[in-house]
Amino acid sequence: MARIGIIGSAGRMGQALADAIAAAGETLSGGIDKGGDPLALAQASDVLVDFSSPHALEANLDAAVAAGVPIVVGTTGLEERHHFLCDDAALRTAVLQTGNTSLGVTLLAHLVREAAQRLGADWDIEIVETHHRMKVDAPSGTALLLGHAAAEGRGIDLAANSARGRDGITGARTAGEIGFASLRGGTVAGDHTVHFLADNERLSLSHLAENRAIFARGAVRAAQWLIGKDAGRYTMPQVLDL
Repeated sequence: MARIGIIGSAGRMGQALADAIAAAGETLSGGIDKGGDPLALAQASDVLVDFSSPHALEANLDAAVAAGVPIVVGTTGLEERHHFLCDDAALRTAVLQTGNTSLGVTLLAHLVREAAQRLGADWDIEIVETHHRMKVDAPSGTALLLGHAAAEGRGIDLAANSARGRDGITGARTAGEIGFASLRGGTVAGDHTVHFLADNERLSLSHLAENRAIFARGAVRAAQWLIGKDAGRYTMPQVLDL
């Protein structure tokens, strides 16, 4: 049985991960939160799963590298510098970083990339996401993941071709841009829809998350897959062989 350590174990996601580890027949090697020792946990584990916070990522990656264990990073709200940290750690250990560990969302991103490539630039793309009232970042990591998938399908840079919220007299929609809309309220675990809109027809691809168990199940699947991999950056599509 694989020994899986949880970084960010006290929250609701941490409990969901513990349940998913047990359901998968693996061993929970331990869990830490703010103030805990990630190196000690890494040394007791075959793989780490990190759902803590962006400001803790550097220490968590350093611990994984020092202990020589792979790490799954599911923390959202990451900035450009955090991705550089992941790149650096991946030179010495296996790192799988993703904005969403759901297997369904992973497949959705694959379908979005395919649709964006095949439908062509005359189809407008809009991404709508809904989350619970306590979520602190927007657009969600999953919405950005889907946006990047659409941009890759189009062969464009997302940062240079996106609209994140419209207000006032904005003028006509810019051709080729990928739009984002973020809704917050209630206890929604996470709903995402990518709309492809052309003259006289629309195509919508959606994923609805009913609870955090789906993210925990996918994270454990990714952790199992990552054990034994060479140093490098890995992605959820590789877990599904997409």
